[in-house]
Amino acid sequence: MPEHILLERQPPIATITINRPGQRNAISYAMWGEMAALLTSLDQDQEVRAIVITGAGGEAFSAGADIRDFDQYRSNSARGRIYNDAVNKLLRTLHDLETPTISMIQGFCVGGGCELAVATDLRIAATGSRFGIPVARLGITIGHVEMQGLVNLVGRGNALYILLSGRLLDAADALRIGLVNQVTSAGELHERTYQLAREIAELAPLSHAVNKRTLNQVEAKPSLAQLTAQELDLPLTQFDTRDYQEGYRAFLEKRRPRFVGQ
Repeated sequence: MPEHILLERQPPIATITINRPGQRNAISYAMWGEMAALLTSLDQDQEVRAIVITGAGGEAFSAGADIRDFDQYRSNSARGRIYNDAVNKLLRTLHDLETPTISMIQGFCVGGGCELAVATDLRIAATGSRFGIPVARLGITIGHVEMQGLVNLVGRGNALYILLSGRLLDAADALRIGLVNQVTSAGELHERTYQLAREIAELAPLSHAVNKRTLNQVEAKPSLAQLTAQELDLPLTQFDTRDYQEGYRAFLEKRRPRFVGQ
């Protein structure tokens, strides 16, 4: 059986490819857990400083959850809970990841595939891509983790438009509402994505990690009144790192810094 999740590791960038082009890269029950484990492993790899997630074949990033799993895993609420736990584990893993992640999207990015892209840090799409979460066509809903990520990204009104209409948005509309960060031609998608990944990877990895952690704290405690002393001090910890000293010296010496993640 072919591998449904491919890893290409070329430090400082790693690429995860959903590899089921014949099924528009539909994600099976097992694949949710496999991707979560793979991302956790890459996050611990000091040589990997950016992760790109994409789909094979050019027709789809991912058309979402594999409907062939529904009889076994979503035939009732008890089984559905087990399936949702697997989805939530991947989405929470992406949320908590310290390594920056980018979705490189060409073609259909729908349902669970769209939820996966929403959970990454950045999204670059090719013209002609289509986006949506048409769960109402199946008579199901999205869970709290998916809903939180969607609303945080595009806002309440746009989230409800996506869910209530069941429509698929084109790349221009996805860009307009903030669902994606950039839109480019299919021919330039790879270069534009990996240029951004290289730029991210050249910057201080600890700065990226702390910025992501600080953002998560702001989302969890928006008033900032309940931040712990440790959370309040988090942005200040960078002044005690080797990378800060290197960045500071490099700026004064007018040279490119060499960050080591310490």
